[in-house]
Amino acid sequence: MRFSVDAHAIGCHLTGNEVYIRNLLQEFDSLDRESEFIAYLSTDGASAWIPARFTCDRVSRNPFRRLGFDLPRKLRRDRPDLVHVQYTAPLSCPVPIVVSVHDVSFLEHPEYFTRFRSWQLRVTVARTVRAAARILTPSEFSRCSILRAYNVSGDNVSVVPSAVSSAFRPVQRHSSLECIQTQFGIPGPFILTVGDLQPRKNHLGLIRAFEELLRANPQLPHRLVMVGKDTWYSPEVRRAAGASPVAERLHFAGFVNDEDLVHFYGACDLFVFPSFYEGFGLPILEAMACCRAVACSNTSAMPEVADSAGILFDPHSTGEMTRAMQDLLLDAELRSRMERLGAQRAARFSWHEAARKTLDVYYDVCGQRRRPNRIRRASAARP
Repeated sequence: MRFSVDAHAIGCHLTGNEVYIRNLLQEFDSLDRESEFIAYLSTDGASAWIPARFTCDRVSRNPFRRLGFDLPRKLRRDRPDLVHVQYTAPLSCPVPIVVSVHDVSFLEHPEYFTRFRSWQLRVTVARTVRAAARILTPSEFSRCSILRAYNVSGDNVSVVPSAVSSAFRPVQRHSSLECIQTQFGIPGPFILTVGDLQPRKNHLGLIRAFEELLRANPQLPHRLVMVGKDTWYSPEVRRAAGASPVAERLHFAGFVNDEDLVHFYGACDLFVFPSFYEGFGLPILEAMACCRAVACSNTSAMPEVADSAGILFDPHSTGEMTRAMQDLLLDAELRSRMERLGAQRAARFSWHEAARKTLDVYYDVCGQRRRPNRIRRASAARP
């Protein structure tokens, strides 16, 4: 079989989208040694993330050129059995489409996007979903949202949970604190949040809750560290931080690579994820895999991901968010228990399993013509 994957997100700092496709491709290599894989990339150096035996080809970073010209031309040339895309397929697609739709926030909460971006996603995702042979999504929450939004059969929407890379693991807190202070100039102790500076991540609500936390507990020496790249909404978040009475304790670290992110998780006393809406919520699992206590929102897919291993709060309630942080910081026994439960929870999610399920979908789509059994043999051979 020959499978093509639109992997343009790799190297573009597209956070969850990049992590998703990068880990799937790496696991495909061990799961299916007989099929041919073609990865379409758009940045210099992205091929370093692709297994050596896979074919790499270059497409434009410009989405209009990539979707309107590059991918259609290359798919006609390569003639794969299918192409796997995230959200949006090429305008002209001569092969079956498998599409990953991680969430439909652009439909349910267009206020989280610029007007043009919301319109673009509404149009292109609807077209792709209608044309797709199968739709993949990471949570039951997102599956239900997709079924509500689009007139598609439930049999065509498969839940394949995301996972956490093995790079995220427990590290020695003291060495991580030294690393963060040396490289980023941020001293400890601190509370951490991870997410692009965009409206749905609720940085403004977290800043207000952090202010309340320090007012109620002036003895706490903690800072609040926000890791995530700047977006069109960044000036609003930075203005709020600059006007805060605790501005000197608020730190923006920008986008960081996985190696540094592991140290941010390792150095923090508590991870908070106050997002209004998530189709999955990968940073929750990353923090848990690093043995850090997690407090997160009780909305969308986040309770599904955190389960009982996180302290849940209403992201619209400053009081609830403040109490969640306060309880975990002041109660060492509770914090230790949540760290232990979180590590156990993160271990239940596997990129190997996500890739196996994704390959099952690939073969099922191609099974309209034939049904090879190579996935099962390759999977069974893995210890």
